[in-house]
Amino acid sequence: MTTLRAICTAFAPASLERYPHLPRAHRKVISAIPHGQSGHDGPSLSACPTCGGHHRVQHACGNRHCPQCQQHTTQQWLQHHRDKPLPGPHVLMTFTVPATLRPCLRSHQRPASQAMWHASATARKRLAHDERCIGTDLPGCTGVLHPWGRPLPSHPHLHDRVPGGGLSEDRTTWLPSRANCFVPVTALSPISRALCKEAMCHAGLLEPIAPQVWTIPWNVHSQANHHGHSACTSLAPYGFTVAISNRRLVSLQDRTVTFTSRKGGRARRRTPSLDAIEFLRRFLQPVLPDGLQTVRHFGLLHASCPVPLGTIRRMIGQAPPGDDPPPPRTSPPPRAARCPTCGTPMRLVLRLWPSSRGLVDTGGVAGYGPDERSAPWGGPLMTPVRLHADIRPGHTG
Repeated sequence: MTTLRAICTAFAPASLERYPHLPRAHRKVISAIPHGQSGHDGPSLSACPTCGGHHRVQHACGNRHCPQCQQHTTQQWLQHHRDKPLPGPHVLMTFTVPATLRPCLRSHQRPASQAMWHASATARKRLAHDERCIGTDLPGCTGVLHPWGRPLPSHPHLHDRVPGGGLSEDRTTWLPSRANCFVPVTALSPISRALCKEAMCHAGLLEPIAPQVWTIPWNVHSQANHHGHSACTSLAPYGFTVAISNRRLVSLQDRTVTFTSRKGGRARRRTPSLDAIEFLRRFLQPVLPDGLQTVRHFGLLHASCPVPLGTIRRMIGQAPPGDDPPPPRTSPPPRAARCPTCGTPMRLVLRLWPSSRGLVDTGGVAGYGPDERSAPWGGPLMTPVRLHADIRPGHTG
């Protein structure tokens, strides 16, 4: 099976040689993925409760863009936010920018993403304040910055989950919007375009942008969703998936990578082929700088909102009733390593991490103290240092 780790292991040195001035975040990704489950970060010792065997499991790299390390992050995020969606109807919005603007956004990711966040949130708030729409000066939004498209181009756009309403000026009443429309997208598109132009000008990035970008229509899409929990479920994959998963990789032959992709709005799958170094270049394009947030909360959903969510829920109960959300489903626990003998999920017993003093022992095993000459994973302890258990929880392969 072709994996992204195999492609990075084989062609990362050649890619770094061809592009010696890669950003630090790109170098971090392309260097971490080949080390996942390779023994570079040390092993873990797991015990099988059924057959009683002890097995060594290599640590994963834990990188944000590794498909083998991001399998459960969507469910974990949903588990954490399952009680936060407000009752009543929601609206899912998508803000995109023209293709001629994307190269500038990719070259200046930090100020460009700030401009996109500011333009979308301010335009939505400005229209919501209009009495003809809602009449609220405090709407809410949870947004996700999604920096790529299906065929691996750089395609930064925003996905927003917006509750259907907002708070009154005195913060005592819930003002609902129309069930199928939060604000008109025909008015939202030119306002967000003008605000983005203003933010890019303030950042000093207006000169390299073609003037016709600010005259063509920008695409803003709005879709009604009658349940907050289902809207949250629709939003989660955009923030916690990788640019390409291993199941989309078809083959690696010589220096050619074949993978599957699908154009937006079409069900037919295509199988484009790219040179391996060009494939890695496209894979690294959506990698964001360190510290740049991909999920943000605005307005009444922000942590600094003076009105608690519980109070807002009680206000919504006094407003015209909407469909109550279904009870949230309990997310499955993170998948544990399975015993290679009987297939039973194993229990983590011991973790070892490389350090300047050899390997770091983060939990004792009965019968294997620091003075033992060998360990059940088949090697010496190499001067272990006794620390508290599970320094880095949930980080095994």
